[in-house]
Amino acid sequence: MLNIPGMATDKISKSSRVFSKFSAKITKVAGSSWAFVTACIVVFVWAVTGPLFHFSDTWQLVINTGTTIVTFLMVFLIQQSQNKDTVALHLKLNELIASNNAASNRLVNIEDLTEEELAVLKKFYTELSCLSKENKDVFSTHSIDEAKQNYHEKKRIKQRDDAMVEPPLQTSN
Repeated sequence: MLNIPGMATDKISKSSRVFSKFSAKITKVAGSSWAFVTACIVVFVWAVTGPLFHFSDTWQLVINTGTTIVTFLMVFLIQQSQNKDTVALHLKLNELIASNNAASNRLVNIEDLTEEELAVLKKFYTELSCLSKENKDVFSTHSIDEAKQNYHEKKRIKQRDDAMVEPPLQTSN
């Protein structure tokens, strides 16, 4: 059992744990090569028995009903498993962002933003990419704020250096 200080993990119900373990096992089995081979064998046996049942409506209904039921149930199991994996992945990424001093903490829990907010962030990161291309160094910055600060600082230094260079003396003949 997971034991995180300050977190009430004892409130997680036993039925929730049982379902989580069950769905993880079923999802793993359903995604295996053996499950695919078994499904192929079932379809083959069904097709071979067609002449035996004179390709009747009942014969067709058997495969239709079976595949519909399996598909219906698997959608929910796979979605539950995918949701769990997505949350775990987000938590891992949040941990990496939070533990890196150079990373922008604005990205922690970014998955909770609206589509409009994500579009604004995408615009910022597009700008960051443009700034990196201008500086000819895609690895030069870590966040929008840092990128803007570095960009403006480099621009200021370049302008100062350009102003300090004296034009060549013109000599008259």
